[in-house]
Amino acid sequence: MESQQQAQSLINWELAASTAARLAPPGPVLSPAQIGKAVDSLRLSADISVPHVHDITGLEAARDLRDSHVLVVDRASWAKANTQSFAVMLQPALKQMLDSRRGPAMTPAAAAASGAITGSQLGAVLAFLSSKVLGQYDPFAALAPDSKAPPAGRLLLVAPNIISVERELNVDPEDFRLWVCLHEQTHRVQFAAAPWLRTHMLEEIERLSANLIGNVDSIMDRATAAARSLRDRSTGAVPGRGAILDLLQNPEEKASLSHLTAVMSLLEGHANVVMDAVDSSLIPSVKTIRQRFSARGKDRGMIEKFIRNILGLDAKMRQYSDGAKFVREVVAVAGMEGLNQVWESAEKLPTETEIHDSKLWLERMGL
Repeated sequence: MESQQQAQSLINWELAASTAARLAPPGPVLSPAQIGKAVDSLRLSADISVPHVHDITGLEAARDLRDSHVLVVDRASWAKANTQSFAVMLQPALKQMLDSRRGPAMTPAAAAASGAITGSQLGAVLAFLSSKVLGQYDPFAALAPDSKAPPAGRLLLVAPNIISVERELNVDPEDFRLWVCLHEQTHRVQFAAAPWLRTHMLEEIERLSANLIGNVDSIMDRATAAARSLRDRSTGAVPGRGAILDLLQNPEEKASLSHLTAVMSLLEGHANVVMDAVDSSLIPSVKTIRQRFSARGKDRGMIEKFIRNILGLDAKMRQYSDGAKFVREVVAVAGMEGLNQVWESAEKLPTETEIHDSKLWLERMGL
């Protein structure tokens, strides 16, 4: 228990949350009545989207999601929730980092100083992200110490961001909110359909972290190479997943990252296919929403594009398209019932190679 507490002290999670809340850009100005109306609208959209996810995917898990719940949050609350999840995901890696330290143990004062630095840095990253995320399913929330989240976690809908984007796109608010909720509730259904998936992802994250920490002596050299690649972006030598993610890896790290990339591509692509499966009978303005939402990324400034590259956010967008292509190709051959085999066990998850060549997965599954 003491070692776990020492490990958690390497990042000041409370400072990360407060820093994110302080640095997060202000959201749209709304009256209390408008806020209440928006919250009620998002909760309703979240509720009515679940039966549609069931109809599209055929996953029986969509019939009963009582072991998780939906929260409508602001940017600061989203950031705080993510510090809790990061604490769960990084706990094994932080403990290993402490155990692998050579020399005298870190004094409480040194630990506090180190925790404050890393907490502030994490808070700055979360502040940037807090204005970009529309929604997020968090399967790890219940594993945090003293967590009040239900066993399967929680779905966070970030109200100010959803409202900002629907205003930016000038689309029908109710239609846009239902469209967003279809995507986010699909993630909730995925983890309900595959209750083993949370543990599997934590194990893979731990494995990747262990590889990184086990090679800590070379991290500075690789970080320098990553910085150099960012500087050379104009030459077209920008790595595929974002400079930091691509360069901070040896062969073992690469294998772990490849698997996590495949899983995330599947999850995001599957949710996008569900989102795009609806037509105007359900969301009258869906065609307009799709067109305007797809085009909005072209207007980002250079600074935001640079930050997105460092954080790997554009890689996440590629996961949407790569995973969606895989899902559509599998469904075209084997139907949704054939695709749903991926939720049965970790062995049936596609590899990164199979994400890019669905025929390989179909052959392996005998479909």
